Amino acid sequence: MQRWDSVTIVGVGLIGASIGLALRERELAKTVVGVGRRAATLRTARQRGAVTSTTTDLTRGVRDSQLIVVCTPVESIARFVLEAAASCSAGSIITDAGSTKFEIVQTVDAGLKKSSHQVAFVGSHPMAGSEKTGPAYAQADLFEGRVAVVTPSKHSSCEAVEHVERFWELLGSKVVRMSPKDHDRSVAAISHMPHLVASALAAATPAEELSLASTGWLDTTRIAGGDPDLWRQILFENRSGVLKSLDKFEKVLIAFRQALERDQQEKLLQLLEAGKQRRDSLGN
Repeated sequence: MQRWDSVTIVGVGLIGASIGLALRERELAKTVVGVGRRAATLRTARQRGAVTSTTTDLTRGVRDSQLIVVCTPVESIARFVLEAAASCSAGSIITDAGSTKFEIVQTVDAGLKKSSHQVAFVGSHPMAGSEKTGPAYAQADLFEGRVAVVTPSKHSSCEAVEHVERFWELLGSKVVRMSPKDHDRSVAAISHMPHLVASALAAATPAEELSLASTGWLDTTRIAGGDPDLWRQILFENRSGVLKSLDKFEKVLIAFRQALERDQQEKLLQLLEAGKQRRDSLGN
């Protein structure tokens, strides 16, 4: 089993702290360094046992680590990756956990091309999480049985890609390799657009009707409880993919509306059955 002397996690929120807990519970790293801006967040991560030490100094935090995982909001990932690359040891490998990939990978590749540092970056995205945020909600088994997408670019070495894939496998994930562009198209359909729709549904529900809300409304709108600013960043970074997914969704929504307006019960039944079949195909 692979074991790292030191792993640094930049951003010890839900995902970052869960990575730390998984690394420590599985004894995959001797030391896990947490880097962050807020002292309270870093303190909680230490108290949870997600990290062995913390610092607000990125340079100091990445200096001795063989593997660096950037788990900050997507707007700042590329910047932190490049800052880490300028400060870590030659031969270090950097990955991230961002929900968008194309712009991040493109920006990092361009930055590393200008750099003389011998550091490898391979993008990745664990398909796991919660509407809750912060290290207090971290779970060591968060990635168990979940898909982790690894998104190499044409500049990624086979060795670095395999290293990052092995990392996620050791945390219990099922690894899927995709191009950054294909990743963003897929997650727009199965994650980003559904979040937008859930938020729209929640916002469109009259406040005076909420006293009757039960499991149906709560289940359908659960993800709307996610951090609004984090989701603003995700939706904006992947706006092209989200807009294409919304085009498809709007056509289906119009078909439902027309079936109701035109008293087409058979058509309505077909649409409902199509939705049920697609949902049931997952088996859970």
